[in-house]
Amino acid sequence: MTDTSRSVAGPASARATRTCGRAAGARSARSATGACAAAAARPARDARRCAGVPNLGRQPAAALVHFTPGARTAWHTHPHGQTIFVTEGVGVCQREGAAIEVIRPGDRVFFEHGENHWHGAAPNRFMAHVAMQQNDETGSPMTTGEHVSDEQYGAAPRD
Repeated sequence: MTDTSRSVAGPASARATRTCGRAAGARSARSATGACAAAAARPARDARRCAGVPNLGRQPAAALVHFTPGARTAWHTHPHGQTIFVTEGVGVCQREGAAIEVIRPGDRVFFEHGENHWHGAAPNRFMAHVAMQQNDETGSPMTTGEHVSDEQYGAAPRD
């Protein structure tokens, strides 16, 4: 019998597991303006098996989200905060009461728990980011608010 936990170079310190996520899907019109799709990679019933972390009642959630030019989320909050890592393109984000920020590949943006914010692609650029957050006790990763108006979005700096 072959031991699959070892590599040719010696013992492995990590194991790859099959994805426990969903296929990519479009975001609903309730939570976004424009075309954007998310490929979620979330633990299934057994968080320890899929994510390698203990199940503390708050499931970790992650998604690779792609935005077309001008697409953006609605205003929203996360019960335990959110971190996004921009992987390609140019985007914009805004915290309620703050100026709109331009975000680029390699940028990491953290939103505090309950902090009202939005993020999306720049007006003339595609953007993708990895979003990571923890779901609340009911399994919800976010609470969606009002759409970002064209006037609000139009105040974004040009890249």
